[in-house]
Amino acid sequence: MSVETEEKHKIIFLVEDNQADIRLIQEALKNSSIPHQVVTVRNGMDAMAYLRQEGEYVDALRPDLILLDLNLPRKDGREVLAEIKADPKLKRIPVVVLTTSRNEDDIFQSYDLHVNCYITKSRNLSQLFQIVKGIEEFWLETVTLPSE
Repeated sequence: MSVETEEKHKIIFLVEDNQADIRLIQEALKNSSIPHQVVTVRNGMDAMAYLRQEGEYVDALRPDLILLDLNLPRKDGREVLAEIKADPKLKRIPVVVLTTSRNEDDIFQSYDLHVNCYITKSRNLSQLFQIVKGIEEFWLETVTLPSE
């Protein structure tokens, strides 16, 4: 007897305050062959509340991948990254910093905080789409991730 199981949708957690970038990233992921859901929050406080399933996020699904901007309101992306990687329940979730910052200090600090990958956003639309597609293919198709 064969039982077909529906492939689990991947949860991509996008922490980004720029509405235009949110739309572009969502558009880049739209034609994905990987079943997924993009969950978006626009500040660092909401990001941590979501990840810790607090308040309005009590039923939040654990993300398979976090796309994190550094320059966020209410709690900086560097602080969010530090909290994620210091939390035993969250530290294994891969975090990709996706930011406009090319500042070397930001790059070093992100890796010191154990980011999995640091990528500078391109302002060129086709390059941004290519970057997002590459992130998706690598982190959601190629690598083997721990299941919690």
